[in-house]
Amino acid sequence: MTYCVGLLLNDGMVCLSDTRTNAGLDNISTYKKMFCFEKAGERVISIMTAGSLSVTQTTLARLDEAATDLEATPETSILLAPTMLQVAEIIGRTMSDTSSEVASRMGAKASSATASLIVAGQRKEGEMRMFLIYPEGNFIEATADTPFLQIGEHKYGKPILDRVVTPETTLADAKKAVLLSMDSTLRSNLSVGMPLDLAVIEKDALTIGESRRIEADDEVFARMSRDWSSALRSAFQEIET
Repeated sequence: MTYCVGLLLNDGMVCLSDTRTNAGLDNISTYKKMFCFEKAGERVISIMTAGSLSVTQTTLARLDEAATDLEATPETSILLAPTMLQVAEIIGRTMSDTSSEVASRMGAKASSATASLIVAGQRKEGEMRMFLIYPEGNFIEATADTPFLQIGEHKYGKPILDRVVTPETTLADAKKAVLLSMDSTLRSNLSVGMPLDLAVIEKDALTIGESRRIEADDEVFARMSRDWSSALRSAFQEIET
């Protein structure tokens, strides 16, 4: 399984994904689930994936192939599409077609050929936008009322986002929020696992401002996890019934 989360804020966007994929208790692997497309100074797009690897990997390969095609057009390439809405439409259409093709070859197991994506990005002179794309290719968009999107095992990491994240949240606090959201998920679900991929896109920068992989032995993440557990225990003891 997986857990990916994206925050759309006034100051920028923050994306975080895990890398665990498992096909049974004895078959656990690590696969990258965050992919970035950039034309520095013109546009930046981050895509996070959850679901069938055959669907997501084929979808990303087709998007990359279309983006580097010498005959690419605004209708086929996410690096040429004139708006982020059209970027989402291209991605949704590509994933829907891929899901249908994979499902047609899987017969009785076709129901497992599904995937979902979070797409975050901005083009020059456009607004930052973030979409959750469903297996059928349709999508919803993050808004000021709901400034974050999640895919995969999202229920364990949602409470802290509901309580602390608003459009006014700073990028520093946003990184803290997504990391603690992931920590809660890691503690409650073994199908989500390290390492983690983090990306921060500042408003109007049109490039990935921070991109790093957080390994299982990362001291900063381990300290945050310990401090969060300690803070929760202290708060619990202080609440009167």
